[in-house]
Amino acid sequence: MNPLLDKMQKWINDGVQTLLSILKIVIYSKNKTPMPTEFDSLGEIVILGNGPSLNTTVASSSAFLRDKTLLAVNFAGSTDLFKQLCPGLYVIADPYFFDASKEKSVDLYCALSESVTWEMYLFVPVFAFKRKWWQEILSTNPHIHIVQYNITPVEGYKWFSRYAFRKGWGCPRPRNVLIPSIMLAFRLGFKKIYLAGADHSWLPQLSVDDNNRVITRQPHFYKDSEQHNKQVDAEYANIHLHEVLYSMYVAFRSYFVIRDYAERIGCKIINITPGSFIDAFERMIPKQNDPGRIF
Repeated sequence: MNPLLDKMQKWINDGVQTLLSILKIVIYSKNKTPMPTEFDSLGEIVILGNGPSLNTTVASSSAFLRDKTLLAVNFAGSTDLFKQLCPGLYVIADPYFFDASKEKSVDLYCALSESVTWEMYLFVPVFAFKRKWWQEILSTNPHIHIVQYNITPVEGYKWFSRYAFRKGWGCPRPRNVLIPSIMLAFRLGFKKIYLAGADHSWLPQLSVDDNNRVITRQPHFYKDSEQHNKQVDAEYANIHLHEVLYSMYVAFRSYFVIRDYAERIGCKIINITPGSFIDAFERMIPKQNDPGRIF
């Protein structure tokens, strides 16, 4: 291995990725996506992932969560825990959630429209605004304030990526909703970000059967229906193991890009998820609830 050639190769690869990112930004990103301004930069935010450990964290450390801004994601709005926690922020990322043919997605917006009685900002990717059906469902609830953001994947030279992140033109490759959620927390001004329910314990759930079909389960803090599990199996029917592992690689690599950016802008990310597979961020176990105290 020649260190000089390796360095040149990386410089060329970063250059290509920068050019591709610029092209994607021009095509897919909206130039300005204003953020709410009322959040205190000295405040702390807890991003509530949907991993199975979230139930344990809420039960044992609800006092820790009480004085912090909470951010929920994806299908959390269809659960009883959502109504208990009343998060002020909510992030959706996957195109699945804007497909009117997906009954589970329609049910989510109906649940949000009916259950949110507090002021809540719902962050939705720019591309989703081409679909009107979900906006019509939510329009009946004056407490839900919809904010658009860019989910365009940005890679390349660090100076360029950091500038694009600061402008809100995109984010590190968004393999899952946690990645844009962290980036939005940066843009909202939070300097300390906690991650709960970010188990990412996908590897132990992964296997290949005797017919060479990839079998995977990604458990949540709520119980997935049998219909949902069958749908996941159908989606993975034509996906190979190397593709699944690469997707995981992209996610875990994105967290190191986020860590680098957080250090650059003076933000701190702390993972409070017990048993999390994410190895990019500092770990902490929150203090247990005081006896007799509940959320």
